[in-house]
Amino acid sequence: MTIIDGKATAAKIKEEIAQRVKDIVAAGGKRPHLAAVLVGHDGGSETYVRNKVLACQACGFESTLVRYEDDITEEELLQCVEKLNNDKDVDGFIVQLPLPKHINEQKIIEAIDYKKDVDGFHPINVGRMAIGLPCYISATPKGILELLRRYNVETSGKKCAILGRSNIVGKPMAQLMMQKQYGDATVVVLHSHSQNLKEECRQADIVIAAIGSPEFVTADMVKPGAVVIDVGTTRVPDASRKSGFRLSGDVKFDEVSKICNAITPVPGGVGPMTICMLMLNTLAAGERKYYP
Repeated sequence: MTIIDGKATAAKIKEEIAQRVKDIVAAGGKRPHLAAVLVGHDGGSETYVRNKVLACQACGFESTLVRYEDDITEEELLQCVEKLNNDKDVDGFIVQLPLPKHINEQKIIEAIDYKKDVDGFHPINVGRMAIGLPCYISATPKGILELLRRYNVETSGKKCAILGRSNIVGKPMAQLMMQKQYGDATVVVLHSHSQNLKEECRQADIVIAAIGSPEFVTADMVKPGAVVIDVGTTRVPDASRKSGFRLSGDVKFDEVSKICNAITPVPGGVGPMTICMLMLNTLAAGERKYYP
């Protein structure tokens, strides 16, 4: 059984990015610049954004953090987005989600210039991804593809079960895994209303769990020798930890790891790859790889 180490893989990719940035700068090119907009003081968002800033430093990027209190109006946030859209020094930017309830998240996402949308959430990037055109692919699905590639997991012609149908992971993952240029797999998407969920999951060669339900996937749901990718990161109470909680994946790791061929741990699996793929998207933005 192989542990698919996202932390080590992400560190390697960041080294590759940093070398590419050195080459660009040495040739007289511009250092990539990522901006992040953070609204309020959500603990998870604070951590994510801090890690993104640290990743920028590791990759040799310029980074800018724009902070607002959670009482910012939707109009003020839209003005910030427009300013970043027009800032020629900023290659790509993100607005960290979730946003306060009084702000329409979809309206903000659609206001971002799709050429700078390194999160890959704009409808134009989502649409281009769906039909296989060059674009920014959202970071978590992109990171999963990179892990499968770097660990030489055969996907072509295999059956892939995706648990979850979110816009951020489930849906784009299904689109990518079925496309010939990426997964070239036979894909089934399973969710809360799926019938025969266990049976469908058990037939899969690759299981990608992204439903946000701790330890939902048990050994009786996984075919022996399957590859299991655990996207879940739910905080569950744990009195033995100083923080009072621990991160739990969607897969019952102790059980499933005994029968599968390869598996991602939580933490240290998909999570580190997500931020790393944002860095790759920013590098692509700086090099005008997808959009001149």
